Amino acid sequence: MQRPWTSHYPSGVPANIDIGNHESLLELCDEAFKKYEKYIAFSCMNKDMTYKEVDKLSSAFAGYLQSRGLKAGDKFALMLPNILQYPVALFGAMKAGLVIVNTNPLYTPREIEHQLKDSGAKGIIIAENFAHHLEKVIDKTGVEVVITTSIGEMLGAIKGTIVDFAIRNIKRMVPKYNLVNEVPFKVALKQGKRFDVKKLDYSRNNLVALQYTGGTTGVSKGAMLSHGNIIANIAQMHSFWDKIIIDGKEVIMTALPLYHIFGFTVNLLSTFTRGTHNVLIPNARDLDTVIGAFKKYPVSLFTGVNTLFNALLLKESFLALDFSSLKLVAAGGMALQSAVAEDWKSATGQEILQGYGLTETSPTVSFNPIGGMNKPGTVGIPIPSTDIQIMDDEGQALPTGGIGELCVKGPQVMLGYYNKPEESLGVLKDGWLLTGDIASIDEDGYIKIVDRKKDMILVSGFNVYPNEIEDTVTLHPKIADAAAIGIPHDKSGEVVKLFVVKKDKSLTEDEVLQYCKENMTGYKVPKQIEFRDELPKTNVGKILRRALKEEESA
Repeated sequence: MQRPWTSHYPSGVPANIDIGNHESLLELCDEAFKKYEKYIAFSCMNKDMTYKEVDKLSSAFAGYLQSRGLKAGDKFALMLPNILQYPVALFGAMKAGLVIVNTNPLYTPREIEHQLKDSGAKGIIIAENFAHHLEKVIDKTGVEVVITTSIGEMLGAIKGTIVDFAIRNIKRMVPKYNLVNEVPFKVALKQGKRFDVKKLDYSRNNLVALQYTGGTTGVSKGAMLSHGNIIANIAQMHSFWDKIIIDGKEVIMTALPLYHIFGFTVNLLSTFTRGTHNVLIPNARDLDTVIGAFKKYPVSLFTGVNTLFNALLLKESFLALDFSSLKLVAAGGMALQSAVAEDWKSATGQEILQGYGLTETSPTVSFNPIGGMNKPGTVGIPIPSTDIQIMDDEGQALPTGGIGELCVKGPQVMLGYYNKPEESLGVLKDGWLLTGDIASIDEDGYIKIVDRKKDMILVSGFNVYPNEIEDTVTLHPKIADAAAIGIPHDKSGEVVKLFVVKKDKSLTEDEVLQYCKENMTGYKVPKQIEFRDELPKTNVGKILRRALKEEESA
């Protein structure tokens, strides 16, 4: 296959790479634990943790999980913001041989129930702020082991007590809950120290994570990511970064949530294996904390989405910072607006390099090359060992410049969707992953994402699926029918607009909005609601969202 992009790889980067002989992701991380044991691995709210400390604590956590009867291959959910407990729990679960199920802490009870039941999770660690949601659905799931933690639990006795008091009693961010047989995180660590971690045999084909994503039908599906998938994606990213990354010397700021595939692989795992100091931001919307971290630490690596970059640029305190240590800024998750890219470069002196990825590809597929030609408006060129092609609706490859579905082949492509063989066959064809994204490739091999094949709505980098919105709101007793589309928004890229047909004429906009807030994560809640007497449909009764979009555009 012709690869026009190879000429744009940075000097010394091959078109194909050897991903090494590691059989497991844990084996790769164990090397980092030993090599960088004295280095700071993570910082959060001014509390540091070394690689050695993470290694020791995660082993204790692994011992506890195994002592509770969890076995290799069992699913374990992590429902945490970006706090120090996350990497400890992650590596502990990996050492115990468990499969990670990253779970958005902002999920509603309905969303939590679906993910825990679908994955078959047998254990969970959850921040106490969200435990009241778990309480409502845990009896409907197979979860047997529940570990709770507070935000301040690993910040030290004095500071942790102050933080937890403020969160619980002043900000009142911890609703009352009652979970039978819950175990506090510190108790689990203390008990786990008494047990030796059972050594396990791994294969690259073993699952390491079930990373949930929405499907074209709106039903959330677990992408099966193997040890080999993520090891490969780490090696692929490193091949692009090698020119500027100095092992043990970099500081990365992680404002992106670690439960999201971007933060999970790019920010945490790939940088951890290079001895990077990771500054965790629990809440990316708290811009003062982000700016304070920039002041305190010599941040050299920073990742984000368009909305975060734009929000920071509107803060005078951010514009006044010293950016001399910054050497790589990467964007993904949603389209990077040209104005934001230009303003960022003007303010910081650094270009934002845009990339592209999917949950199903662990996630990285392409990136604008570091030290090579950056083409704004594109998502760059495929990373090494990755083939791409543009296909038409008949599955035929299109020539350069043709617009069609972007298809990807490479060692980072998932094994399939968990317990969904038909859906897996629908997107995996002869080794190619059909991404569902409409794109074109220029003569230099740079990819431009044109549109989404289906009606997916992208809100601040998060996928929102209209069918899920519609299925949820039509459960309301006063709603007869509904349709959701994405409309442009200057801050979040897109927001949800909901069209509603009333079943009961007394239904109000406030009632619909309140129902949505109770049953959906915040970014899925419609920002506009419009009542209609009827919705445009095909002759077989399928809602024509396209017609609604055309009306909005007009």
